Amino acid sequence: MSTPIFTGAAVALVTPMKADGSVNFEKLDELIEFQIKNGTDAIVAVGTTGEASTLSHEEHLDVVRRTVKTVNKRVPVIAGTGSNSTETAIYLSKEAEKAGADALLLVTPYYNKATQKGLVEHFVKTAEAVKIPVILYNVPSRTGCNLQPATVKEINRRASNVVAIKEASGDITQIAQLASIMSDDFAIYSGNDDQIVPILSLGGLGVISVLSNVAPRETHDIVDLFFKGKIAESRALQLRTFDLIKSLFCEVNPIPVKEAMNLMGMEAGPLRLPLTRMEPANLERVRKSLIDFGIDVSDNTVIKYNDLSKD
Repeated sequence: MSTPIFTGAAVALVTPMKADGSVNFEKLDELIEFQIKNGTDAIVAVGTTGEASTLSHEEHLDVVRRTVKTVNKRVPVIAGTGSNSTETAIYLSKEAEKAGADALLLVTPYYNKATQKGLVEHFVKTAEAVKIPVILYNVPSRTGCNLQPATVKEINRRASNVVAIKEASGDITQIAQLASIMSDDFAIYSGNDDQIVPILSLGGLGVISVLSNVAPRETHDIVDLFFKGKIAESRALQLRTFDLIKSLFCEVNPIPVKEAMNLMGMEAGPLRLPLTRMEPANLERVRKSLIDFGIDVSDNTVIKYNDLSKD
């Protein structure tokens, strides 16, 4: 059996920004150090949570380059390089490989709503353009496109470096079907923080996590406890995170998680339009969930950055 890209919890890291909306690379370094110190097993740069959709290609690649440099081989770096354009996905993937990324995360093409045949061709052509491992990303609630198990198997058959999937369909039956037809060499990662243990029980190897941005140790431990045979403890920790996870998705990701990090004093900064500041009631919900989870936000209840949505 081949060695997986990672086992455990990978953080889908936010892209911190300055008050004017430019990327805050110094803060990015700090967030990476915080993650590694707290047991995170891999870093995903510029995925959905990293606001890839609002970064220019050059900003996108600069974040990948900086992440690779700062991580310095301590954990794997997985670059989000998916696009609804196959040509763009190939360009970003080749550049991320040149930058030293250990693997790529390729989301299903969004808006186009490709057929299953189109998905096969898109992913195979993109994977063939690079030599590093590729993780497929199935998140139909955001893309309007569901990557079916038989399609995953065909992509894997035609492109041997497609070795894993981030499954965020929320459909446990579909994920079980996928696990039943794929070889043991193919890694399945949960793309939903509230389904880590269920997917581990089906043979999954971990999670690519939004929760890890605010609770990296606990997210890592859910997986670690499971693989140490401490199933009850893993399940209990999964359930303890439930309210916090739900609050982190009470508005579209990554709005809540960035607000949460700002409440914690981590200075993740603003969001780029069309993402805006949270509604006050939802912000209070996030604050309460952090406190109830045991995270201190008492000195950071005022978020100090410009609201770019008013510019």
